[in-house]
Amino acid sequence: MSSPERARLAFALGELKDRTGLSLAGLAVKTTYSKSSWDRYLGGRTLPPRTAVEELCGLAGEDPARCLALWELAGSAEAEARARPHPEREQPPPAPESAPAPPPGPPSPSGHRGTTALTVLAAACALAAVVTAALGLFREVPPPHQDAPAPTPTGPLCRGAACEGADPLTTRCAQQPVTLADRHTAGGAWVELRYSVECGASWARMWGTAIGDRLVVTPGGRTVRVGTRTQADTYVYTHMTLTVPGTPVRACFRAVDGTDRECVESRVPAASAPAGG
Repeated sequence: MSSPERARLAFALGELKDRTGLSLAGLAVKTTYSKSSWDRYLGGRTLPPRTAVEELCGLAGEDPARCLALWELAGSAEAEARARPHPEREQPPPAPESAPAPPPGPPSPSGHRGTTALTVLAAACALAAVVTAALGLFREVPPPHQDAPAPTPTGPLCRGAACEGADPLTTRCAQQPVTLADRHTAGGAWVELRYSVECGASWARMWGTAIGDRLVVTPGGRTVRVGTRTQADTYVYTHMTLTVPGTPVRACFRAVDGTDRECVESRVPAASAPAGG
């Protein structure tokens, strides 16, 4: 059975997997772990290796410190559970020996019945002692208590002006964004303009890129550059810029090979509704 600590880790890894936009098969292609392994890790059925946690954090552009702390807690909890004695595996103490039967008295018609009664009484006392000892043993070693996983907040962490210059992922503004516009560039990269109704801010993202490609979103002039192979293989986001309904927004892509920039633009609608993706 999954421990609460492992359940918390699985939930955090599931959020990162959703952030990458990759399926289980996609994770298998981009990491050293198989599709079935990721299914077990994300389902909380198996504690993943440390390197699996680090690889998923890298794909999602997440600092691995928080997830590795959850991973260490889950590992410690399971090690303690394995070392903890299980009451049902312990044997009850041996029954105390019954007192020796008294020597036979003078023969009498009731002698046989008296001996039988004493034997039955001694056996009953011995059985009662065994049951009492066993019940005391189970009371002394209660089963381990497992707390339910603490609820994880799911709403955005900033709104309005507080989102200016913030990361759309870590603030959870990217959970239910509106896609304002997108463009497939001549070099094969994709560019998207995004907007969060709850946060009141816009940003841009790109994928299918090369190291050195740049993306700028205006207003605000927020810029991001692809710096690593891992970033080139997944989504790269600009930081957010405050945009109220009616604000014109533009994202301009500039490839590392120096080709002319390609832009996509739109306007924040007057009445936006959250959309998945």
